[in-house]
Formats: sequence, C-alpha cells, structure tokens
Amino acid sequence: MKKLTFIVALLGLCVCAHAETVLLRTGARVEGTIVFQNDEVVILRNAEGARFQYPKSDVQEIYADDAVVPETKEAEVNDAPEIKTSKKASILLEIAGGAACIPGQKMGAAVSADLLVGSHHIGDKHIFVGGGIGYHGAFMGADKYSFLPIQAAIRMPFTETKHAPVFGLGLGYGIALSKNYVGGLYAGVDLGYRYQLNPKTALGAVFYTQFQQAKMNVTETVEGTEFVNNTGRNLISFGAKFTLYF
Repeated sequence: MKKLTFIVALLGLCVCAHAETVLLRTGARVEGTIVFQNDEVVILRNAEGARFQYPKSDVQEIYADDAVVPETKEAEVNDAPEIKTSKKASILLEIAGGAACIPGQKMGAAVSADLLVGSHHIGDKHIFVGGGIGYHGAFMGADKYSFLPIQAAIRMPFTETKHAPVFGLGLGYGIALSKNYVGGLYAGVDLGYRYQLNPKTALGAVFYTQFQQAKMNVTETVEGTEFVNNTGRNLISFGAKFTLYF
C-alpha cells in the first residue's frame, strides 16, 4: 500500500512539473512551468524558481514540452516587464501635504486630496491619463485659502517594470471655496516612484509642486493709511504625495 501511494505521488509530481514554452508576439520565447493563467495574464516559473508575468495579449502561443516550437530568439526574462496593467478604467487617489507660500508675502502649510478617473494603460505603455476633482488648502497664519481644482492629468513611468520612477503633470482651474478671493489657473508637477502590486493596483510616493492663481483682498498701508486692494496673487505649494491606483 505504501509503495502504491509513493508511485501515485511521484506521478503527480511529474504532472505538476510539466514544462511549457511561451511564445511571445515579439518573437521571443520563455521556457518554464505555468503556475497560473486566465483571460488577462500568464504567470510562469522558470527552472531557477523565479516567476514572470505576461499580459495574455502579449502571448502568441503556448506549447507543451513535447511540441515542436518554431525557431525564435530566447527571451531575456530579466529585461521583460514584470507586471503590466489591464486596459480597463482606473481610479487614482492622491493625498499630499507640505508647505505653501505667496512669494514675497507669507508662508504656511498645505494639504490636498485629488480623485482622478482615467485609463491606466495607453497603447503598450503603463501610462495613466485622466481627469478629476480635488481639494487644495493653504493655511498661512490666520488666513486660509481653499480651492476645488478641476484638472486633466497624466502620470507616466520611465520604465515598464514593477519598480519605476514616474513623472506627472496636471492642468486645470481651481475654484475658490470662499467669497473673499477668486480662483484661477491650476498646474502641478510630480516626480517620484511607483510600485505595481498587480495588473490593476499600484502604489506611489512622489514629490510635487503646485501652482494656483488667485485674486484676493490685500491690505496695504501707505503713509499711515490702510488700503484694501483686490489683486492677483500666486500660491505655490510643494511637498510629498502618496498615490494609489486601483
């Protein structure tokens, strides 16, 4: 009985160790054992135990180890993208904190939160393009300036790998949330790092700079007399931002 159990276990091990060859549309091929696949992705483990993940759209054919595989170049698995996003819609949540200033006037603290909706996969690249709305606040002593920015945004990694530096731009209009001042043009620049958890989820940490135009009441004293002028001012904020793609 023990001998029969051993033979069955040995046969099961041989089946589990069945190898395949994945032929990519680039002409490259990768040999290993497929540990998971569905309509979107193929996960393959090579002889050294390392795992690699390919979008199903990049896979041309999968061959068993006893099949005749067309002559192709061997894939450089170390240079292959580790994870790519799906082509479905994505949501980007950004929460930031830092410093704010009116150049030559005063400084304070800044906080912001943005919710953007768009595509996380443009062409064959890992690029987010979308738009949305948020809240930006600047706190300078007794003065508080709050805006509701409506913006279009792009977030673009420099490499197509799981760990990637990322660059971002945002452009829109900031609506003032007080009658004491009026909003205007909004622009933002990001530079940092993004880590892809799976085809649909990623985390990021970036440094940002934001620019907000505004018209506000400014009190000036001339020869002992105070004057209140409604004049244009630029609010600039900078700091760190946490991002979540899902």
